[in-house]
Amino acid sequence: MIVITWIVEGTWPACVDAAGAVAPADAEIVLLHVTGGEAPAAARGAYAGLMGRRRPERDPGARVAELGAVSARDLLEAAAGRLGRPCATAERRGRTEREVVAAAEGADLLILARDGDDTRLGPRSLGPASRFVVDHAPCAVLLVWPREVPAGPLPPPPGPGHRPPLRPD
Repeated sequence: MIVITWIVEGTWPACVDAAGAVAPADAEIVLLHVTGGEAPAAARGAYAGLMGRRRPERDPGARVAELGAVSARDLLEAAAGRLGRPCATAERRGRTEREVVAAAEGADLLILARDGDDTRLGPRSLGPASRFVVDHAPCAVLLVWPREVPAGPLPPPPGPGHRPPLRPD
């Protein structure tokens, strides 16, 4: 069994704990971190817009990318330490949601945490990247709450005359 655990700043402890709890002892656990290219591109663009292009060696984009890579390695190391059992780590770069889906190809289980509004139940508890991953994952998905599950009522049932949407057969 191959278990991919998506490691994200802020929610990773819940994912690692879930992997330790549900993955069989002989499972191959892969801790996955994806670094998007937004921050280095923003730094590069800001520098070019504000300071001009006369000194490309001072472009902060490369330094921001380097710091992102160091942060990813530190996060994966902390996650592996918390897991406390043998695992592999994987670092990917690109569009986060697409890289996670691609990394899950061939896996048996993908573990990720809710990353939206974690103060109440409902669809807004998933951010856009997580929603994409849940909708497109090529394997089973375990979705965990990063903190305590919020209390709250379920929405009321549909009223009289409500018809469920038709599904093509």
